[in-house]
Amino acid sequence: MRIGLVGKPNVGKSTFFSAATLAQVDIANYPFCTIDPNVGVAFVEARLSCPCKELREKLEADGRLEPVAEDDPRQGSLCDPRTGTCIGHRRSVPIALVDVAGLVPGASEGRGRGNAFLADLANSDVLIQVLDAAGTTDIEGQFMGTEATLEQAQEAMQAEIDFLQHELDAWIGGLLEDGWSRGVRRVQAEGEKGLISFIQERLSGLGATMNMVNQAMLEFNAEGESTQQPWEWDAAVLHRLGQTLRGHLFPIAYAANKFDIAPEGVLNGFDQQNMVGCMADVELALRRAQAAELIHYRPGASSFSLVNDTSLNDAQRKALNHMGARLEAHEGTGLARLLDRVLFDHLERIVVYPVQDETHWVDGDGRVLPDAFVVPAELQAKALAYHVHSDLGDGFIRGVDGRTRRVVGAEHELQDGDVLKIHAKS
Repeated sequence: MRIGLVGKPNVGKSTFFSAATLAQVDIANYPFCTIDPNVGVAFVEARLSCPCKELREKLEADGRLEPVAEDDPRQGSLCDPRTGTCIGHRRSVPIALVDVAGLVPGASEGRGRGNAFLADLANSDVLIQVLDAAGTTDIEGQFMGTEATLEQAQEAMQAEIDFLQHELDAWIGGLLEDGWSRGVRRVQAEGEKGLISFIQERLSGLGATMNMVNQAMLEFNAEGESTQQPWEWDAAVLHRLGQTLRGHLFPIAYAANKFDIAPEGVLNGFDQQNMVGCMADVELALRRAQAAELIHYRPGASSFSLVNDTSLNDAQRKALNHMGARLEAHEGTGLARLLDRVLFDHLERIVVYPVQDETHWVDGDGRVLPDAFVVPAELQAKALAYHVHSDLGDGFIRGVDGRTRRVVGAEHELQDGDVLKIHAKS
């Protein structure tokens, strides 16, 4: 599962990437400062408490574990994550974040990095487009100043949204147009099923599935876009079909960056379930201060605390005070909120915990809940076994629910937060 990070130059895309992954990329104010895709790992808090909270409560109730000490750095968490962290029973799970070089209008026609840029997005499950909410840059990413009006900033954001959609539409439309009439005539005897299969094969390099194409065709036909036979569709009809397909191939969420210097009300009129105001530069500075052990900061929080006020110099203290005010005013930097929405709402993922011992919730080495897998909602038990290891999937016998001890079959649909023991032939 990969999230593609896109946007024109100078909107703070590489800063967003570095803040989310703590990776050191070339953060510079010129086009294509990120020449090749950077792939990093960002961590997102699971929406439900880690099951180690239930485990602790049970052990404390049985008198086998003392209550949490006030100075416990993990605030009671008992698990031993193989990746990520768990503090205060807030379990973080990994997601792949891909940062690619800046997009410019005309990429589908070869401008900038052209199709090389668009091809880098083909393996992404969802896109986050980083926008300049302050309206400080033009459509090419060149700086224009810092005093945009509300109307100017909103128009600039809409222009950014439109141009990415246009490039994707043109790219998909171009793939459909190439040999369309001849190819469709070959499958006309198979009817709608043959047409869907043809389109899926044509767009398979973009990650198209039969289900995606089927849903898009239902929408396309419902809109009455064409009464002609498919082999008679011209470039305009295929472009509209490409627009419909784009919504399924490339779902897009929006990071309205530079939100703290944007005109008040800049998000009004946009879909705010799909757009979050962000301050990537503040998030990056706070992450670095945390790494330097100057502050205690949890991504997504609206405040932080100083580790040792006396160790700060005047410049550090002033900078941290300024960032603290911005953080409080905007209830966080927005990055964690956006990644949460993308992972759990757009991609409809859940977090499940496979274990080898359904009683103590440990693996074969005795580690408590070491794995937290991010999987599609309602994934079946046997499919989870394949996620863990192909041998477990091939030899799947049954699963056991770690909470109820109920035996479940291969087609049992998992729910968010499930703990599952998998029995398989050795």
